[in-house]
Amino acid sequence: MVEGASHTSGLVLHKGPEGRSECGIWVCTPGKWECHVTRDEFCHFLAGRCTYVHESGEVIEIVPDTIAFFPEGWRGVCTVHETVRKVYMIR
Repeated sequence: MVEGASHTSGLVLHKGPEGRSECGIWVCTPGKWECHVTRDEFCHFLAGRCTYVHESGEVIEIVPDTIAFFPEGWRGVCTVHETVRKVYMIR
C-alpha cells in the first residue's frame, strides 16, 4: 500500500487446469498501491472509479462500463477513488 487501507473481496467463478486461468468477480475499497500484473488480465468494471498509471506515465481512467486489458508484466500504481467492482479473466 502506498496510501489508505484498501480491502478486497470477491468470488472465483472458475479456475482452469493447474490454476493457470481464472475468472471471477473482484471488489476493492479506496486506497493506493503499486501493482505488478503477473499474468494477462482482461476485465470489465461494473461500478466505482479508479486510476491506473503505468510506469511509463500512461494513465487509464476507470469508470463503470470500462473494459481494460493489462498484459503480463504491466507495472504501475492503482488508485481506487470509489469502491470498484469488476468481472475478470486471467490467463
